[in-house]
Amino acid sequence: MNSIIDLSGKRGLVVGVANEHSIAAGCARMFRSAGAELAVTYLNAKAEPYVRPVADALQARIVLPCDVSEPGQLEAVFERIRKDWGRLDFLLHSIAFAPGDDLHASLIDCSAHGFAQAMDVSCHSFIRMAKLALPLMTEGGSLMTMSFYGADRAVDHYNVMGPVKAALESSVRYLAVDLAVRRVHVHAISAGAVKTRAASGIDQFDALLDDVRSHTPAQHLVTIEEIGRIAAVLASDVGMTLTGSVIYADAGFHIVA
Repeated sequence: MNSIIDLSGKRGLVVGVANEHSIAAGCARMFRSAGAELAVTYLNAKAEPYVRPVADALQARIVLPCDVSEPGQLEAVFERIRKDWGRLDFLLHSIAFAPGDDLHASLIDCSAHGFAQAMDVSCHSFIRMAKLALPLMTEGGSLMTMSFYGADRAVDHYNVMGPVKAALESSVRYLAVDLAVRRVHVHAISAGAVKTRAASGIDQFDALLDDVRSHTPAQHLVTIEEIGRIAAVLASDVGMTLTGSVIYADAGFHIVA
């Protein structure tokens, strides 16, 4: 990590670590290597054994379950941070979900329930986190969420997640305006395609990876650590002049027709 990215003394919450190969884990490692103290969440008891080793390697003292669809769990995370730390400097939201039947169907066949659930978990949860984080960001802060090129263009097999991620990116812009006077900066990181467990739920994802690789200027996929370095910049004081934008961490894929 370049010494210009200094997160020493900063405290951040990372939501969305699924295992050591997830994008959230790559970002968390970059935050930690820059000096940040971290709180980490895991989805449920089934996911905990995969997340605990990551949290231990990060020396995270706050490790809690957080299923945003379970009443009270998200609030409990922020209450623990309030009690233990009294403040929060940055937050990474890296969660998304759609029911399998709806994710694998074309958008026109997506159910109302599936659409609403995908929007709640993948988009509205970020707004909820922003509201809960705000009282803890007394000196300003940074809110980050993970997006994908499918928010801006129709990507084969991305289906319902395209409109949902588009809503997420729009929410970033509105939150950036709402929170500007509080010196809280809001960012969307549009990550390049990465082979993660979560992404593997998309139909023909291997074919998508091959297509992205072939249309990226240097013809290589980004790594979770490369995405994490961008997140670390946005969490640092260096990134505080940026807000409300979609930052592409995709090795230039989005600029190639």
